[in-house]
Amino acid sequence: MTDLELPAVTPVEAVNWAEIPSPAFVLDESRLRRNLSLISQVQRESGAQIIVAFKGFAMWSTFPLLREYGITGATASSLNEAILAREEMRGEVHVYAPAYSDEDFPRILELADHLIFNSFGQWERFRPQVQAAREQGRSLQVGIRVNHEYGEVETDLYNPAGPFSRLGVTRREFREDLLDGVDGLHFHSLCENDSSTLERTLVAFEEKFGEFLGHMKWVNFGGGHLMTRAGYDIPRLIRVIREFKARHGVHVILEPGSAFGWQTGWLVSSVLDVVHNVKDAAVLDVSVSAHMPDVLEMPYRPRILGAGDPPEQGQHRSDDGTPVAAGHPYIIGGTTCLAGDVIGEYIFDQPLQIGDRIVFDDMIHYTMVKTTFFNGVKHPDIGILRTDGRYDRVKSFGYKEFKAKLS
Repeated sequence: MTDLELPAVTPVEAVNWAEIPSPAFVLDESRLRRNLSLISQVQRESGAQIIVAFKGFAMWSTFPLLREYGITGATASSLNEAILAREEMRGEVHVYAPAYSDEDFPRILELADHLIFNSFGQWERFRPQVQAAREQGRSLQVGIRVNHEYGEVETDLYNPAGPFSRLGVTRREFREDLLDGVDGLHFHSLCENDSSTLERTLVAFEEKFGEFLGHMKWVNFGGGHLMTRAGYDIPRLIRVIREFKARHGVHVILEPGSAFGWQTGWLVSSVLDVVHNVKDAAVLDVSVSAHMPDVLEMPYRPRILGAGDPPEQGQHRSDDGTPVAAGHPYIIGGTTCLAGDVIGEYIFDQPLQIGDRIVFDDMIHYTMVKTTFFNGVKHPDIGILRTDGRYDRVKSFGYKEFKAKLS
């Protein structure tokens, strides 16, 4: 990979958090452009097609920026996402879902350029409709998702190749006799992994399904390629893709989601109250369960700008044996009635006051796409910090949106 001069990003210290309405998801345009520059170069130098996976990043107000950098396709996992891809991405629409319903499939068929089936049973069920569309002149590409039963994902919740997975066809269940009309194979077994994991994954994939690649036009490597993370081995990624294309003579597609939104912005919140029950706890105007569900699902501990971690057990103990922190410890919790709507304990340099901004880092990918209106709490705005320093609020939520989810 040739050296790439990535665009400069807005220093965190330069952001006036007090001027941003709270709560709000804030995407930094300069950081998104940095990611897009890198993704665009990988696409050019590898010869692969890179499309954005809506399940990880679907902030459609940024799609003009994606198109500016040559990202012209999206992968959808539902009818709603497919409609969004057609209306707002305005490029190729790739659709995969674990199963299609009779009600949704005709409309999905109208929208899709690439249509991937999770099983041969689904392919047999809907093949007559696909064939009819092709006979009417549609250049529709069809794929089958396969499961090579190899994964390096530590969290079972995110491991599509785990035991008894419902996602993809294993080699034991593969139907060579039903490949007529199938143009490609799709696999997805990565989750924020490096290219070394992809290289090992391809060994397993080719061992199980390599004999069928001579009949395919393309292979979709799925998502989980976190190429915008610091330390990711991008030259290896480019080499691995090039070598695979050369071995099999197929077009290669990647569909990351996190890589687009990785480290591109924040969730800005405010302290509503501070309560004390043996320890101090700060109640924020955001919810962990409603606005940061991956914190509980993954689980992981998000970084708060300007805050640190509490001391480990056994360190900095007082005379009575309790840990002592250099600073002011607070348990950080959300504003819903759920007792477990809590992130954990953080250390701050100064005591927290009502109205103080609490800024969670890296909150753009797999956040807005998962938020809920649980408990009716205020949903954060969506905004963009422009490269000229201007804050642009692109979406706000109120009672109308909350009511629209119910009946």
